[in-house]
Amino acid sequence: MAEHKDILDHGFVRLVDFMGGDLAVVQAARVSLGKGITHTVRDKKLVDFLMANHHETPFEHSVFKFHIKCPIFVARQWFRHRMASYNEISGRYTEMEEQLYLPERLRTQKAQNYQYQLLEEEKNRTFLQKISRLYQETFALYQELLENGVAKEHARIILPAALYTQFYWTINARSLMNFLALRLDIHAQEEIRLYAKEICRIFRQKMPWTYEAFDRYLLNNDKKP
Repeated sequence: MAEHKDILDHGFVRLVDFMGGDLAVVQAARVSLGKGITHTVRDKKLVDFLMANHHETPFEHSVFKFHIKCPIFVARQWFRHRMASYNEISGRYTEMEEQLYLPERLRTQKAQNYQYQLLEEEKNRTFLQKISRLYQETFALYQELLENGVAKEHARIILPAALYTQFYWTINARSLMNFLALRLDIHAQEEIRLYAKEICRIFRQKMPWTYEAFDRYLLNNDKKP
């Protein structure tokens, strides 16, 4: 299994495990009629019918398990999707690595509808240098606190939201589609959209019938990866 894709400067998406698939959806749907899967075009049409008519519980019988590494500010948006299971690295017990997200270009807000422009090049270079220095100073203080006996749970309080965290994320296909519909949207923050695009690619590969119906009925054109 273990499909791995690097995201941003230190992050990644890794598919750890997968259970089910399109035929698991068909099997769950047909049991209500006392019938099984037929492995024919009728099964694909059934998946389409379920999606079109919002009969969504059969999609819960396919499950994805991912290993995610992303900046904390991305993870905090991610964890708002509560119909899933999460286990995250703990800064109480683990000394955090010096890995912090530094964008290539800073954005400036263009309007109130989450539309942005890139900051002009000279300002971008200046501010990225300042951010980088701040990261170095902050992490140096973090290590100094640890070296002087301060508990990890206290030393971590100075670390910024740009620090990378890791977690395992187990989610069924129904909830995954909700995540993708929201996080592929043009109004979602660009960084989490990059993760959503890779997860969508994996979803499309593992459940092509379901993805096709999802694309048809739930994704707008500006959400498509």
